[in-house]
Amino acid sequence: MQLNSLIDSDRRHLIHPVSAYRAHEARGATVLTGGNGMYLTDSEGNRLLDAFAGLWCVNIGYGQDSVVAAAAEQMRRLPYATGYFSFASEPAILLAQRLAELSPTGLERVYFTLGGSDAIDSVVRFVTHYFNATGRPNKKQMIALDKGYHGSSSNGAGLTGLPAFHRQFDVPHAWQHHIPAAYPYRSAAGDDPQAVIDLSVAQLRAKVAELGAENVAAFFAEPVQGSAGVIVPPKGWLKAMRAVCTELDILLVADEVITGFCRTGPLFACESEGVTPDLMTVAKGLTAGYAPMGAVLMTEQVYAGIADGPDNHLPIGHGFTYSGHPVSAAVGLEVLRLYTEGGIMANGLERGPQLAAGLAALADHPLVGDVRSAGMLAGIELVADKANRTRFDTALNISDRLSRAAYKNGLIFRAFADGTIGLAPAISCDADDMEQLLTRLGKTLDDVLAQDEVRAAIV
Repeated sequence: MQLNSLIDSDRRHLIHPVSAYRAHEARGATVLTGGNGMYLTDSEGNRLLDAFAGLWCVNIGYGQDSVVAAAAEQMRRLPYATGYFSFASEPAILLAQRLAELSPTGLERVYFTLGGSDAIDSVVRFVTHYFNATGRPNKKQMIALDKGYHGSSSNGAGLTGLPAFHRQFDVPHAWQHHIPAAYPYRSAAGDDPQAVIDLSVAQLRAKVAELGAENVAAFFAEPVQGSAGVIVPPKGWLKAMRAVCTELDILLVADEVITGFCRTGPLFACESEGVTPDLMTVAKGLTAGYAPMGAVLMTEQVYAGIADGPDNHLPIGHGFTYSGHPVSAAVGLEVLRLYTEGGIMANGLERGPQLAAGLAALADHPLVGDVRSAGMLAGIELVADKANRTRFDTALNISDRLSRAAYKNGLIFRAFADGTIGLAPAISCDADDMEQLLTRLGKTLDDVLAQDEVRAAIV
């Protein structure tokens, strides 16, 4: 099909996620045609360094032949197997076992989903079932973080703390609540890490007291808030929140959809603080984007509470047609092998400091207010006034300016509406690719700074 015909057909038929539909129609799609390593190619032949791993997910880079081979072999052998009626496939069983072996201690049970949003939706159902089955039906209230992202399903969108996912959707629901993010650059506690942690703990305690601990079921949190603009809480924050949840008899749900699978350094971000959540969601890096899949991991306590509840001879009424899909599971097994035996996790541990050092060198740039990172996950927050940490006026549309300048420089990243740049390069990224990324990023900042409207806005 000719390019113009593809773009026209896209305008007429394909609904894009999280987009302004009419604005997208006016702009037209950028059609991607190929990928290899860190690079994507578009339909006009541009070669683009993908500094965002697709959508935080292509951790192993594009074109890993062993993953393609694993998928093809499984398709030939058994392309589909239901998990209903006590059926199972070998790849699903082995992947569940491997995740239990690699995840934080105590997460022994695995339920497979199609991605992160339905993993969160599954958690909501599991948590509700757990407290009903264990004789505590009043525990229905759930708390999450402002600016957090927990998917865009009918329930998850309300736990998400971003207005774009609430607008016109009648969420949050009455049982969904938020406390402020642990956001060091903009915290009311100031820049002291322990003060930021103490404030967050106090805010969770206050919200639980307001709702009544006997009514609160769970606290949801990302170890690093990705879609908030990569907000990295102080070291010790997750451990402190775990302690409060334990004390108040609240389940801790760690959303590792973005942070899981070496993105922040270790296989899971919870490991960096020795935290075991009661439930953990994963997706994205589980299959590195090569096939759709997510998962909910839970402790034996939560599993047993559900399994041994009243009428436990009856089915637990929650399931998906494609749960544990054998092709996705085969892909997941090979991706996990590449992380652990193929050197990709070790490579990420080397590249993370290189990324952090490169970003630190950009901290004095006239546009940059804050740089923050955790392994191969980073955010650069741009401001018009460094002294007062004032963002650019929304009318300037700084995010669009950033995206367009980056594309001209052969670079793809996430430009958030508030003027923050999100980076999540492939964990397989080599040293030369990282240097190229940092060079193109610096030039993009310079190009945006050179625009008259931007220079005029800087205080």
